[in-house]
Amino acid sequence: MGNKTSHDSDVNFIAALAELLRENDLTELQVKRDYGENDSLNVRVSRQTQTIVQASVPASAPVAAPAAPSAPAAAPVMETADPASHPGAVTSPMVGTVYMAPEPGAAPFATVGATVKEGDTILIIEAMKTMNHIPAPRAGTIKRILVEDGGPVEFGAPLVIIE
Repeated sequence: MGNKTSHDSDVNFIAALAELLRENDLTELQVKRDYGENDSLNVRVSRQTQTIVQASVPASAPVAAPAAPSAPAAAPVMETADPASHPGAVTSPMVGTVYMAPEPGAAPFATVGATVKEGDTILIIEAMKTMNHIPAPRAGTIKRILVEDGGPVEFGAPLVIIE
């Protein structure tokens, strides 16, 4: 068995994954290839990105008043903070490309200010050539759309905020 050829193709495969990572502005990609019994390749390609860390005030500080989740005053503060921590945030269940409409030129599934019912498609995430319809987890009004059409999205990234 030509192990040299196998290793060369593995190196080319890993280089292609790294290129995919860069082209799609992803931070991490993990793939497992099974060649047969007790013969597999498990690859994890990741890169460092500059993250902006938001300073948080310790809970013991007198400035931070304990905010109840239902307190209306907490909502504007949360919108300026990390959108993923917003109680109405809908997060991505996968890594992929976001599409706001069923096809190019068509009306978007959801717009800011639109009312949605639970189960309504709010956008599509394409992952590995599969179009995944993302449903609204609850009824409400779309307050913010945090992704752009055709843009990459990572697992857990906030997509929209429904209140």
